[in-house]
Amino acid sequence: MDIWTKLYNEARRVQNERTISPFIEAGSVAAAILTKAGNIYVGVCIDTASTLGMCAERNAIANMITNGEHQIDKVVAVLWDGRVGSPCGACREYMMQLDKNSSDIEILTDLETRTTIRLGELIPDWWGKSLFES
Repeated sequence: MDIWTKLYNEARRVQNERTISPFIEAGSVAAAILTKAGNIYVGVCIDTASTLGMCAERNAIANMITNGEHQIDKVVAVLWDGRVGSPCGACREYMMQLDKNSSDIEILTDLETRTTIRLGELIPDWWGKSLFES
């Protein structure tokens, strides 16, 4: 099994769309990240009535940070219909701020063809780059 299939399967394992309360739904989108250290962290989206929720990617990143890591190698986001998708703008920005090499993060955009894109290609002229250089 290749790493993309492994990450996809890990995300699908936690993906379970459910209603938590009249105000919160979770699990329609799931994500798995592979760190530079080789560990996998997962998360699901949490949607709230007051927009205080969190995307699956940021949930997985929170798990990673909680466990003492901050460097991502690969990301897979699995949509409600089983397809993979690209992280939203907020998640892209969040990932860029993690590490000076975040532009190298590889994101799966098509599972069947194993098509990927680098985060730096999605944010080519990132505003914070110079802060890592100083």
